[in-house]
Amino acid sequence: MALSALNRRRWRNFKRNRRAYWSLWIFSVLFGLSLMAEFIAYDKPILVQYRGAYYTPIWNFYPETEFGGDFQTEAVYRDPEVRCLVATGGLDLCFDDPEGYIADAEDGIVDGAPIERGWMIWPLIPYSFDTSVDRPGAAPLPPNGENLLGTDDTKRDVLARVIHGFRLSILFTLIVTGASTIIGIAAGAVQGYFGGWLDLIFQRIIEIWTATPSLYIIIIMFAILGRSFWLLVFLLVLFSWTGLVGVVRAEFLRARNLEYVRAAKALGVGNMTIMFRHMLPNAMVATLTMLPFIVTATIGTLASLDFLGFGLPSSAPSLGELTLQAKQNLQAPWLAFTAFFTFAIMLSLLVFIFEGVRDAFDPRKTFS
Repeated sequence: MALSALNRRRWRNFKRNRRAYWSLWIFSVLFGLSLMAEFIAYDKPILVQYRGAYYTPIWNFYPETEFGGDFQTEAVYRDPEVRCLVATGGLDLCFDDPEGYIADAEDGIVDGAPIERGWMIWPLIPYSFDTSVDRPGAAPLPPNGENLLGTDDTKRDVLARVIHGFRLSILFTLIVTGASTIIGIAAGAVQGYFGGWLDLIFQRIIEIWTATPSLYIIIIMFAILGRSFWLLVFLLVLFSWTGLVGVVRAEFLRARNLEYVRAAKALGVGNMTIMFRHMLPNAMVATLTMLPFIVTATIGTLASLDFLGFGLPSSAPSLGELTLQAKQNLQAPWLAFTAFFTFAIMLSLLVFIFEGVRDAFDPRKTFS
Protein backbone atom coordinates (compact mmCIF):
# COMPACT_ATOMS: atom_id res chain seq x y z
CA MET A 1 0.00 0.00 0.00
CA ALA A 2 1.37 3.40 -1.03
CA LEU A 3 2.24 5.90 1.66
CA SER A 4 0.23 9.09 1.96
CA ALA A 5 1.85 12.44 1.20
CA LEU A 6 2.12 13.17 4.93
CA ASN A 7 3.84 9.86 5.69
CA ARG A 8 6.20 10.31 2.74
CA ARG A 9 7.26 13.66 4.23
CA ARG A 10 7.77 11.98 7.59
CA TRP A 11 9.92 9.28 6.02
CA ARG A 12 12.03 11.92 4.23
CA ASN A 13 12.48 13.79 7.49
CA PHE A 14 13.54 10.57 9.19
CA LYS A 15 16.09 9.84 6.47
CA ARG A 16 17.54 13.33 6.86
CA ASN A 17 18.62 12.33 10.34
CA ARG A 18 21.54 10.20 9.19
CA ARG A 19 22.31 8.94 12.66
CA ALA A 20 18.77 7.63 13.11
CA TYR A 21 18.60 6.25 9.57
CA TRP A 22 21.80 4.22 9.84
CA SER A 23 20.93 3.15 13.37
CA LEU A 24 17.67 1.74 11.99
CA TRP A 25 19.55 -0.24 9.37
CA ILE A 26 22.12 -1.57 11.83
CA PHE A 27 19.47 -2.46 14.40
CA SER A 28 17.29 -4.12 11.75
CA VAL A 29 20.19 -6.29 10.61
CA LEU A 30 21.15 -7.26 14.17
CA PHE A 31 17.56 -7.98 15.18
CA GLY A 32 16.89 -9.89 11.96
CA LEU A 33 19.94 -12.07 12.58
CA SER A 34 18.87 -12.68 16.17
CA LEU A 35 15.44 -13.82 14.95
CA MET A 36 17.31 -16.55 13.06
CA ALA A 37 19.40 -17.44 16.11
CA GLU A 38 18.80 -21.18 15.64
CA PHE A 39 20.50 -20.95 12.23
CA ILE A 40 23.47 -19.10 13.70
CA ALA A 41 24.03 -20.57 17.18
CA TYR A 42 22.41 -23.91 18.04
CA ASP A 43 23.42 -27.35 19.24
CA LYS A 44 21.45 -29.24 16.58
CA PRO A 45 22.10 -29.47 12.83
CA ILE A 46 20.07 -27.34 10.45
CA LEU A 47 19.73 -30.23 7.99
CA VAL A 48 20.62 -33.93 8.13
CA GLN A 49 20.78 -36.26 5.14
CA TYR A 50 20.53 -39.93 6.13
CA ARG A 51 19.93 -42.80 3.70
CA GLY A 52 18.48 -40.47 1.09
CA ALA A 53 16.02 -38.83 3.50
CA TYR A 54 16.28 -35.30 4.86
CA TYR A 55 15.70 -34.26 8.48
CA THR A 56 15.43 -30.83 10.15
CA PRO A 57 16.44 -31.29 13.81
CA ILE A 58 16.18 -27.57 14.65
CA TRP A 59 12.40 -27.84 14.24
CA ASN A 60 11.58 -31.50 14.79
CA PHE A 61 12.20 -34.28 17.29
CA TYR A 62 13.98 -37.37 16.02
CA PRO A 63 14.88 -40.30 18.29
CA GLU A 64 18.28 -41.91 18.01
CA THR A 65 16.63 -45.03 16.60
CA GLU A 66 15.72 -42.99 13.49
CA PHE A 67 19.44 -43.04 12.62
CA GLY A 68 20.13 -46.64 13.59
CA GLY A 69 20.82 -46.08 17.30
CA ASP A 70 19.48 -47.89 20.36
CA PHE A 71 17.59 -45.20 22.30
CA GLN A 72 14.11 -43.73 21.89
CA THR A 73 15.28 -40.42 23.33
CA GLU A 74 16.22 -37.52 21.06
CA ALA A 75 19.44 -38.03 19.18
CA VAL A 76 22.44 -36.18 20.57
CA TYR A 77 23.87 -34.99 17.28
CA ARG A 78 27.20 -33.95 18.74
CA ASP A 79 27.78 -37.45 20.08
CA PRO A 80 30.46 -39.31 18.04
CA GLU A 81 28.29 -42.42 17.73
CA VAL A 82 25.36 -40.47 16.29
CA ARG A 83 27.65 -38.60 13.91
CA CYS A 84 29.11 -41.93 12.80
CA LEU A 85 25.65 -43.46 12.28
CA VAL A 86 24.63 -40.55 10.07
CA ALA A 87 27.94 -40.51 8.15
CA THR A 88 27.97 -44.27 7.47
CA GLY A 89 24.24 -44.79 6.93
CA GLY A 90 23.66 -46.62 10.22
CA LEU A 91 26.72 -48.90 10.34
CA ASP A 92 26.63 -51.15 13.43
CA LEU A 93 30.39 -50.92 13.88
CA CYS A 94 30.02 -47.26 14.84
CA PHE A 95 29.64 -48.26 18.47
CA ASP A 96 33.17 -49.74 18.46
CA ASP A 97 35.25 -46.95 16.91
CA PRO A 98 33.01 -44.00 15.92
CA GLU A 99 35.77 -41.47 15.22
CA GLY A 100 37.67 -43.91 13.03
CA TYR A 101 34.65 -44.83 10.96
CA ILE A 102 33.69 -41.16 10.56
CA ALA A 103 37.10 -40.56 8.97
CA ASP A 104 36.70 -43.62 6.73
CA ALA A 105 33.20 -42.53 5.68
CA GLU A 106 34.65 -39.44 3.99
CA ASP A 107 35.88 -41.71 1.18
CA GLY A 108 32.51 -43.48 0.90
CA ILE A 109 34.06 -46.87 1.69
CA VAL A 110 34.24 -48.59 5.09
CA ASP A 111 36.04 -51.93 5.57
CA GLY A 112 36.35 -52.24 1.81
CA ALA A 113 32.60 -51.96 1.18
CA PRO A 114 30.76 -48.92 -0.22
CA ILE A 115 28.37 -47.14 2.15
CA GLU A 116 25.45 -44.77 1.75
CA ARG A 117 27.16 -41.67 3.07
CA GLY A 118 25.17 -39.08 5.07
CA TRP A 119 25.97 -35.58 6.22
CA MET A 120 24.95 -32.77 8.57
CA ILE A 121 24.81 -29.00 8.04
CA TRP A 122 25.56 -27.23 11.31
CA PRO A 123 24.99 -23.59 12.33
CA LEU A 124 27.99 -21.26 12.34
CA ILE A 125 28.23 -21.65 16.13
CA PRO A 126 27.48 -25.27 17.11
CA TYR A 127 26.28 -24.28 20.60
CA SER A 128 22.97 -23.07 21.94
CA PHE A 129 22.59 -20.68 24.88
CA ASP A 130 22.40 -23.62 27.33
CA THR A 131 24.96 -25.98 25.77
CA SER A 132 28.02 -26.92 27.82
CA VAL A 133 31.28 -26.52 25.92
CA ASP A 134 33.61 -29.51 26.01
CA ARG A 135 36.90 -27.72 26.61
CA PRO A 136 39.57 -28.54 29.18
CA GLY A 137 40.21 -26.05 31.94
CA ALA A 138 38.35 -24.29 34.70
CA ALA A 139 35.39 -22.12 33.76
CA PRO A 140 35.02 -19.37 32.72
CA LEU A 141 37.25 -20.11 29.74
CA PRO A 142 38.89 -17.30 27.72
CA PRO A 143 38.03 -16.62 24.06
CA ASN A 144 39.60 -18.81 21.38
CA GLY A 145 38.83 -19.92 17.83
CA GLU A 146 36.02 -22.18 19.02
CA ASN A 147 34.40 -19.75 21.49
CA LEU A 148 34.97 -16.23 20.13
CA LEU A 149 33.75 -14.54 23.34
CA GLY A 150 34.81 -17.28 25.73
CA THR A 151 32.51 -19.16 28.09
CA ASP A 152 30.71 -18.25 31.30
CA ASP A 153 31.18 -19.89 34.69
CA THR A 154 29.16 -22.96 33.65
CA LYS A 155 31.05 -23.41 30.35
CA ARG A 156 28.27 -22.07 28.12
CA ASP A 157 29.29 -20.21 24.97
CA VAL A 158 28.98 -16.46 25.63
CA LEU A 159 28.43 -15.46 21.99
CA ALA A 160 25.54 -17.92 21.66
CA ARG A 161 23.98 -16.53 24.84
CA VAL A 162 24.38 -12.94 23.59
CA ILE A 163 22.64 -13.74 20.29
CA HIS A 164 19.71 -15.51 21.96
CA GLY A 165 19.63 -12.99 24.82
CA PHE A 166 19.54 -10.02 22.43
CA ARG A 167 16.50 -11.49 20.70
CA LEU A 168 14.74 -12.20 23.97
CA SER A 169 15.45 -8.71 25.36
CA ILE A 170 14.18 -6.93 22.24
CA LEU A 171 11.03 -9.05 21.93
CA PHE A 172 10.33 -8.58 25.63
CA THR A 173 10.85 -4.82 25.32
CA LEU A 174 8.65 -4.51 22.23
CA ILE A 175 5.79 -6.39 23.91
CA VAL A 176 5.99 -4.42 27.17
CA THR A 177 6.47 -1.06 25.44
CA GLY A 178 3.67 -1.69 22.94
CA ALA A 179 1.15 -2.72 25.59
CA SER A 180 2.18 0.08 27.98
CA THR A 181 1.97 2.67 25.20
CA ILE A 182 -1.53 1.65 24.15
CA ILE A 183 -2.84 1.70 27.73
CA GLY A 184 -1.02 4.92 28.64
CA ILE A 185 -2.20 6.82 25.55
CA ALA A 186 -5.81 5.67 26.03
CA ALA A 187 -5.80 6.64 29.73
CA GLY A 188 -4.14 10.02 29.11
CA ALA A 189 -6.49 10.81 26.22
CA VAL A 190 -9.60 10.07 28.28
CA GLN A 191 -8.35 12.18 31.18
CA GLY A 192 -7.32 15.14 29.08
CA TYR A 193 -10.34 15.16 26.80
CA PHE A 194 -13.10 14.82 29.38
CA GLY A 195 -11.35 16.51 32.35
CA GLY A 196 -13.43 17.36 35.40
CA TRP A 197 -14.10 14.75 38.06
CA LEU A 198 -12.94 11.92 35.78
CA ASP A 199 -9.53 13.53 35.43
CA LEU A 200 -9.35 14.28 39.16
CA ILE A 201 -10.19 10.69 40.18
CA PHE A 202 -7.80 9.23 37.61
CA GLN A 203 -4.96 11.43 38.83
CA ARG A 204 -5.43 10.34 42.43
CA ILE A 205 -5.48 6.66 41.34
CA ILE A 206 -2.29 7.13 39.33
CA GLU A 207 -0.56 8.85 42.25
CA ILE A 208 -1.38 5.90 44.51
CA TRP A 209 -0.44 3.37 41.81
CA THR A 210 2.95 4.95 41.05
CA ALA A 211 3.77 4.97 44.77
CA THR A 212 3.35 1.17 44.93
CA PRO A 213 6.74 -0.59 45.34
CA SER A 214 6.74 -2.53 42.08
CA LEU A 215 9.89 -4.52 42.88
CA TYR A 216 8.31 -5.97 46.02
CA ILE A 217 5.15 -6.88 44.10
CA ILE A 218 7.21 -8.69 41.44
CA ILE A 219 9.17 -10.60 44.09
CA ILE A 220 5.98 -11.60 45.91
CA MET A 221 4.23 -12.71 42.70
CA PHE A 222 7.24 -14.73 41.60
CA ALA A 223 7.39 -16.40 45.03
CA ILE A 224 3.74 -17.42 44.68
CA LEU A 225 3.43 -18.22 40.98
CA GLY A 226 7.03 -18.88 39.93
CA ARG A 227 9.15 -17.04 37.38
CA SER A 228 7.86 -16.93 33.82
CA PHE A 229 8.20 -14.74 30.74
CA TRP A 230 4.53 -13.77 30.43
CA LEU A 231 4.08 -13.14 34.14
CA LEU A 232 6.99 -10.70 34.05
CA VAL A 233 5.51 -9.03 30.95
CA PHE A 234 2.16 -8.64 32.72
CA LEU A 235 3.71 -7.19 35.89
CA LEU A 236 5.92 -4.69 34.06
CA VAL A 237 3.02 -3.52 31.88
CA LEU A 238 0.99 -3.16 35.05
CA PHE A 239 3.49 -0.67 36.47
CA SER A 240 4.89 1.04 33.35
CA TRP A 241 1.74 2.27 31.55
CA THR A 242 1.61 5.40 33.72
CA GLY A 243 4.77 6.79 32.10
CA LEU A 244 2.90 8.21 29.10
CA VAL A 245 -0.27 9.34 30.84
CA GLY A 246 1.07 12.73 31.95
CA VAL A 247 2.31 13.96 28.55
CA VAL A 248 -0.74 12.68 26.64
CA ARG A 249 -3.10 14.19 29.22
CA ALA A 250 -1.35 17.57 28.98
CA GLU A 251 -1.58 17.60 25.19
CA PHE A 252 -5.28 16.73 25.24
CA LEU A 253 -6.01 19.31 27.94
CA ARG A 254 -4.32 21.94 25.75
CA ALA A 255 -6.01 20.88 22.50
CA ARG A 256 -9.56 20.19 23.65
CA ASN A 257 -10.54 23.88 23.50
CA LEU A 258 -8.89 24.64 20.16
CA GLU A 259 -11.05 25.75 17.25
CA TYR A 260 -10.85 22.56 15.20
CA VAL A 261 -12.03 20.45 18.18
CA ARG A 262 -14.92 22.78 18.94
CA ALA A 263 -15.87 22.80 15.26
CA ALA A 264 -15.85 19.01 15.13
CA LYS A 265 -18.12 18.84 18.20
CA ALA A 266 -20.48 21.37 16.62
CA LEU A 267 -20.69 19.18 13.51
CA GLY A 268 -21.67 16.18 15.63
CA VAL A 269 -18.44 14.20 15.30
CA GLY A 270 -18.17 11.50 17.98
CA ASN A 271 -15.82 11.84 20.93
CA MET A 272 -13.72 8.78 20.00
CA THR A 273 -13.23 10.08 16.46
CA ILE A 274 -12.17 13.51 17.71
CA MET A 275 -9.81 12.02 20.29
CA PHE A 276 -7.97 9.45 18.23
CA ARG A 277 -8.28 10.75 14.66
CA HIS A 278 -7.91 14.50 15.14
CA MET A 279 -6.28 15.16 18.53
CA LEU A 280 -3.94 12.20 18.94
CA PRO A 281 -1.73 12.98 15.89
CA ASN A 282 -0.99 16.39 17.43
CA ALA A 283 -0.01 14.69 20.69
CA MET A 284 2.32 12.17 19.02
CA VAL A 285 5.44 14.35 19.25
CA ALA A 286 5.25 14.52 23.04
CA THR A 287 4.38 10.81 23.14
CA LEU A 288 7.29 9.77 20.93
CA THR A 289 9.62 11.95 22.97
CA MET A 290 8.92 9.72 25.97
CA LEU A 291 9.21 6.40 24.13
CA PRO A 292 13.04 6.19 24.20
CA PHE A 293 12.92 6.53 27.99
CA ILE A 294 10.27 3.80 28.26
CA VAL A 295 12.23 1.46 25.97
CA THR A 296 15.54 1.94 27.76
CA ALA A 297 13.84 1.71 31.16
CA THR A 298 12.22 -1.59 30.17
CA ILE A 299 15.54 -3.06 29.05
CA GLY A 300 17.22 -1.75 32.20
CA THR A 301 14.47 -3.13 34.43
CA LEU A 302 14.71 -6.57 32.81
CA ALA A 303 18.51 -6.59 33.19
CA SER A 304 18.27 -5.40 36.80
CA LEU A 305 15.72 -8.05 37.74
CA ASP A 306 17.84 -10.75 36.08
CA PHE A 307 20.90 -9.41 37.87
CA LEU A 308 19.07 -9.67 41.21
CA GLY A 309 17.66 -13.12 40.41
CA PHE A 310 14.01 -12.03 40.11
CA GLY A 311 13.73 -11.78 36.34
CA LEU A 312 13.28 -14.39 33.65
CA PRO A 313 13.54 -18.12 34.45
CA SER A 314 17.08 -19.31 35.09
CA SER A 315 16.96 -21.40 31.89
CA ALA A 316 16.46 -18.29 29.71
CA PRO A 317 19.39 -16.58 27.93
CA SER A 318 19.59 -13.47 30.07
CA LEU A 319 21.89 -10.51 29.47
CA GLY A 320 21.34 -9.42 33.07
CA GLU A 321 22.57 -12.79 34.29
CA LEU A 322 25.67 -12.35 32.10
CA THR A 323 26.29 -9.04 33.89
CA LEU A 324 26.00 -10.82 37.24
CA GLN A 325 28.56 -13.39 36.10
CA ALA A 326 30.89 -10.56 35.08
CA LYS A 327 30.62 -9.14 38.60
CA GLN A 328 31.28 -12.52 40.20
CA ASN A 329 34.21 -13.39 37.90
CA LEU A 330 36.46 -10.34 37.80
CA GLN A 331 39.28 -12.59 36.59
CA ALA A 332 37.31 -13.06 33.32
CA PRO A 333 37.20 -9.54 31.81
CA TRP A 334 35.64 -10.81 28.54
CA LEU A 335 32.34 -11.26 30.40
CA ALA A 336 32.27 -7.63 31.55
CA PHE A 337 33.31 -6.26 28.14
CA THR A 338 30.69 -8.38 26.37
CA ALA A 339 27.89 -7.31 28.71
CA PHE A 340 28.90 -3.62 28.54
CA PHE A 341 29.18 -3.39 24.75
CA THR A 342 25.99 -5.40 24.19
CA PHE A 343 23.93 -3.04 26.34
CA ALA A 344 25.72 0.08 25.07
CA ILE A 345 25.17 -0.77 21.40
CA MET A 346 21.58 -1.95 21.88
CA LEU A 347 20.47 1.08 23.90
CA SER A 348 22.31 3.61 21.73
CA LEU A 349 20.75 2.30 18.52
CA LEU A 350 17.25 2.35 20.02
CA VAL A 351 17.62 5.89 21.37
CA PHE A 352 18.95 7.18 18.02
CA ILE A 353 16.07 5.53 16.14
CA PHE A 354 13.41 7.02 18.39
CA GLU A 355 15.05 10.44 18.15
CA GLY A 356 14.61 10.24 14.39
CA VAL A 357 10.99 9.09 14.74
CA ARG A 358 10.27 11.99 17.08
CA ASP A 359 11.71 14.48 14.59
CA ALA A 360 9.77 12.88 11.75
CA PHE A 361 6.46 13.36 13.56
CA ASP A 362 7.20 16.94 14.58
CA PRO A 363 4.71 19.12 12.64
CA ARG A 364 7.19 21.99 12.43
CA LYS A 365 9.55 19.72 10.48
CA THR A 366 6.97 17.66 8.63
CA PHE A 367 5.61 20.67 6.80
CA SER A 368 8.90 22.51 6.43
